Formats: sequence, C-alpha cells, structure tokens
Amino acid sequence: QVQLVESGGGLVQPGGSLKLSCVASGSIFSINVMGWYRQAPGKQRELVASIPSGGGPTYPDSVKGRFTISRDNAKNTVYLQMNSLKPEDTAAYYCNADVRTTFWTYLEVWGQGTLVTVSS
Repeated sequence: QVQLVESGGGLVQPGGSLKLSCVASGSIFSINVMGWYRQAPGKQRELVASIPSGGGPTYPDSVKGRFTISRDNAKNTVYLQMNSLKPEDTAAYYCNADVRTTFWTYLEVWGQGTLVTVSS
C-alpha cells in the first residue's frame, strides 16, 4: 500500500560526501516522522537521523555535525546529506516513515536499503 524507495548510495573515499533520497508513494493520508537508519555487518540497526513533520531533526552523536536530514512534505521525500564520511559510516542505509494511510490506520514502512561504502 505504501512504498519507500531510497537512492544515492555508492562508494566514496573517506572525507567525501553523498546525498541519499527517499520518496514515499502509495496510499498516504499524511506522514509523521521520517528517518534514516543504518546497519553495518555484525551490528544492530541504529538511528542515523529523524525529522517529524513541521519539527526539528534528531541526530546521534556519531553523525552530529556531519549529516543533515531534511524533507519536502509536498513531495513525500526525505533526504540525508552526508559529509566528512568515515569508514565506520559504511553500512546499508534504510529509510523509515510513520505513515497514516487512512483516518484510522497507521503503518511503519521501511525502504529496501541503499549501500554506502566509505573506503580508500
């Protein structure tokens, strides 16, 4: 009913930048929080950034000052600008959204993931 599609991942050198995009489509009444998570091999999935509709962003210390999340509500799209990338940022990055599909129904939706590799 609702899909999230990420794009923008790839291979970059340490210190480089990437911008990820995620567009939501389908039966959408409204979207509350949108965010980005990542999962590296052997580790649990962790929050990278989140942003509510009409609110300010949240970042963990590991990315604060380097990553910036933003959203375009008219396009149902969330972005993640990643600067000063480090090898430890290497992971599969997943888009997440808390979607209200009808007046009565809420759904948490995940994207398929996009791989970010930071290596020299």
